[in-house]
Amino acid sequence: MSLPAKVIRDGLLEKRSSGLLQLWKKKRCVLTEDGLRLHKCRSAGSGSDAQTAAFGSKAKELRFERMATVDCVEYKRGLVYFTVVMAPGKEIDFRCPQEGTSWNAEIALALVRYKNLQAVQTGKNRHLSSSSSHIGDGDEL
Repeated sequence: MSLPAKVIRDGLLEKRSSGLLQLWKKKRCVLTEDGLRLHKCRSAGSGSDAQTAAFGSKAKELRFERMATVDCVEYKRGLVYFTVVMAPGKEIDFRCPQEGTSWNAEIALALVRYKNLQAVQTGKNRHLSSSSSHIGDGDEL
């Protein structure tokens, strides 16, 4: 059983729906070392931040292993618009307020960190498998 991934950021983002009207819907987003979880928001009072927004237990998971890149950053009227591109080419549009560290930057950095760790692990595995295949070849040092 694996441990839960460390939370990097927790807050609200707006996601463009994939329907005909393409409406912006608020989502409570939890960025972890493994990806981005999107929870449906149900307003709990007058506050609009992540701490006062209730969220459903069922979350949509955008895992880094299937994520290709964070793209198309645009700044308009105090908002940052960006696109998360998944491996099969599916694009998911988001927007957030343009204050502090932007979500797009944090997602992109977490994605790079994840891909780098995967590359290091692949390199270690390759090194271990090649060194174990040479054991017993008669090449003593």
